[in-house]
Amino acid sequence: MNNFDIDGGGIMESGKIVITRKTVTLTGLFIILQLYLSSLLAAADIIAPDVMLKQTSDEVIAIIKQKREQLEQDPTLVYELVQEYILPHLDEVTIAKLALGKNWRAASREQKIEFINEFRNLLIRTYGKSLSEFSDQEINYFPVRLEQGKDKVVVKSEVLQPGGPSIPVSYRLRIKDDAWKVYDLSIDGVSLVTSYRGTFDQEVRKGGIEGLLKYLKDKNTKKKKVAS
Repeated sequence: MNNFDIDGGGIMESGKIVITRKTVTLTGLFIILQLYLSSLLAAADIIAPDVMLKQTSDEVIAIIKQKREQLEQDPTLVYELVQEYILPHLDEVTIAKLALGKNWRAASREQKIEFINEFRNLLIRTYGKSLSEFSDQEINYFPVRLEQGKDKVVVKSEVLQPGGPSIPVSYRLRIKDDAWKVYDLSIDGVSLVTSYRGTFDQEVRKGGIEGLLKYLKDKNTKKKKVAS
C-alpha cells in the first residue's frame, strides 16, 4: 500500500494546526478515493488472461517455426524460450505449494526454497519437451468474462491437431504482482498440479522431504544429460 504524507487538512488557529473530526473524515475519504482510483487504473492496465495466453503462445510458436533448424541442432535452446516467455507468466510459488500439498507445512524454509528451484527446473524441461514436439497444431483460446472484484479465473482452450481430435486445455490463473499468473493447468481433464502431487506424496512417504528433493535433483540431472 502506498504511504501518504498529509501536510495540511487542519484549521489554523494562533499559528497552530487544529485537527477536527470533520477534517479527519474528509481526509480519510480523500485517501480512500485515491486508492480506489489507483486500483481501477491498475486493473485497466492488466492484460486480460485469455489475451495474455494467446499473445504468449502466438509469440512462442512463431519463434519455434522461425528457429526450427537451430532447435533441431541444439534442443537445449527450447529451455531458453521457456524461461524467457513462459516462466514470467507462472505463479511458481503457488504451483509448487499446491503440488507439494500437505507436505508443504512439514518442509523447512530452506527445503521449500530448494523445492521451488528444483520444481522450476522440472517445469522448464517438461514445457521444453512439449514445445520441441510442437509442429502444425493450432491453439484456440475461448474468451472469458471477468467478474468485477474476482482475482481468479479459468481460461479454456483447445489444441487443434491436423487429422486428430482436439485436446482440451484449461488454465487456472490468479492476479499476482498486477498481472495474471497461471497456477495450474489441465490437459484433457488431468490437472498438472494433481498429477505431480501424487508422485511427490509417494517420494515423501519413501524418504521424507529430503528424499523428494533428491528425486527431483536426479530427475533434472537425467533430463539435462538426455537433452545434451
